[in-house]
Amino acid sequence: MLKYHVTTEPEKRLISSWKYDGDYAIYNSISYEDQLSSHSGFGNPSNNYYSFCDGPLLVGYINLREKGTEVVLGVGVHPDLCNRGFGNKIVKMTCELSKSLFPGKPVYIEVRTWNERAVKCYEKAGFHIEGEPYEKTTPIGKGLFYRMQI
Repeated sequence: MLKYHVTTEPEKRLISSWKYDGDYAIYNSISYEDQLSSHSGFGNPSNNYYSFCDGPLLVGYINLREKGTEVVLGVGVHPDLCNRGFGNKIVKMTCELSKSLFPGKPVYIEVRTWNERAVKCYEKAGFHIEGEPYEKTTPIGKGLFYRMQI
């Protein structure tokens, strides 16, 4: 059964070492130490990270960040566990968590347009693409994004 908790320091270190293949390698992280020193990712105190575990297995994590009248959701699933339904379960559980942490604030996701796997996952969880794709520069580079909302 999938459960979540605030991400621990050892989990932050472990997640930072996850390595994705192919196009998904863009999501490979800098080291946890570098994130701490640059105040980015797990080192940014304004981020709210939660880990999701299936028994003892860490399967993924999320970040919920309040942005004005909304909440932006970031999701990561262990590279070896993608396409197994964990992302969908994590997103659904996170929407419930967000309601308790940020009552009355809608959740949205920004996803790169080429990431069809994530788009399908989010659609299965009840999100839909809102508006036209837009260009955005993030800490991992420039890309074309969809905004998805429930």
